[in-house]
Amino acid sequence: MPRAFDYGYAAAGMLRIIGRSAGGGCAASDLHRRKSSEIMEFRQRSVQCAGPSGLHRMSYTEWGDPRNTRVLLCVHALTRNGRDFDFLARALSSHYRVVCPDIAGRGVSERLKDPAGYVIPTYVADIVTLIARLDVETVDWVGVSMGGLIGIALASMDGSPVRRLVLSDVGPEITPESIARIASYVGTDPRWPSFAEAEAYIRAVSAPFGELDDAIWHHLTEHSIVQDADGTWRFRYDPRVAEPFKASFTGEPIDLWPFYERVRCPTLAVRGAESDLLTRATWEQMGCRGPRAKLAEIPHVGHAPLFLVDDQIAVARDFLLAP
Repeated sequence: MPRAFDYGYAAAGMLRIIGRSAGGGCAASDLHRRKSSEIMEFRQRSVQCAGPSGLHRMSYTEWGDPRNTRVLLCVHALTRNGRDFDFLARALSSHYRVVCPDIAGRGVSERLKDPAGYVIPTYVADIVTLIARLDVETVDWVGVSMGGLIGIALASMDGSPVRRLVLSDVGPEITPESIARIASYVGTDPRWPSFAEAEAYIRAVSAPFGELDDAIWHHLTEHSIVQDADGTWRFRYDPRVAEPFKASFTGEPIDLWPFYERVRCPTLAVRGAESDLLTRATWEQMGCRGPRAKLAEIPHVGHAPLFLVDDQIAVARDFLLAP
């Protein structure tokens, strides 16, 4: 692929119920049934992928009828994970088999032996392997930030399996200011003495996600961190994902227009109205160039809309299920 996208690949790196009742065994059984029902909403699976440094397993959640050949792939942002899409997947699982991977080095997927592999070509290859595992010819796609860049890369290829493409707060031009902001915290690998302190940190650094209720913040935190043997908490993601991302940063914007302009499938470009990564000018151009994306803007949100709340879910659902 052209050098412009190699740079973008590296930089694209950017870019759960506890309780006890005093009422006795019946209440406890009810709680157990509720928890079991929640667990059975999705299936946790993995697929073995190959890369330059060897084999690695990519984990994914799968929602809906496993026999459904209508598949929606939801791909997360740089340091996020597939559980970000639980709310969207639940809303769409009667229409789709919804598959939400943890990209290599994130969530519960295995880490790569060589951090140089944390680049878009690796992720595209892993997704192609996943699609083969799902045994379908086409997929619809929701990608947030880095997940959108992976989507653009795959959708731009001849014979692409991507049928419809939703891009959340990412586009073919990425500002150096937004790259610098993300680079300021990616890979720092902080430790927290308590879950509450970890959640406070995540709320602060993820404030651009917008106004979310306490249950959603707890959900995002729970699936973003893990507790070590000493009782402290840390991020689940491999901090080395930052290495190729930071190494590629030259202070110049990333230009992926040649790839975006090769996308031919119906596309929705969703922008957080306060985003510093997807500028209004770039977003508006996305409606005029390449696939001539349908445009939607989410008020009071920066980088990036995660489709965690009803109004955002409706934007994606209406586009994906349109005739």
